[in-house]
Amino acid sequence: MSAPDRKTAEVRRMLEGATHPTVPAELADRAAELGLRMLHRRRIGRRLLWLLLTAAVIAFLVWASVAQPWVAPPSTVTPPVDGL
Repeated sequence: MSAPDRKTAEVRRMLEGATHPTVPAELADRAAELGLRMLHRRRIGRRLLWLLLTAAVIAFLVWASVAQPWVAPPSTVTPPVDGL
């Protein structure tokens, strides 16, 4: 018998002799309630992330329309002198 087979046999022997604990009657209700709470939290989290993303896009669009980063900055060279 190899080592993994021996370990498997030992675990099976231990499980056959063990008494199984009783499960509380309200366990399924509590698990379902917990699952619903987790689902609601995830849904709220996703909505908040979408709201944050939308606000960031709107803020970027407002900044871009005001700052106009695509326009070249004004020249700092002195203009030619007229009237000479």
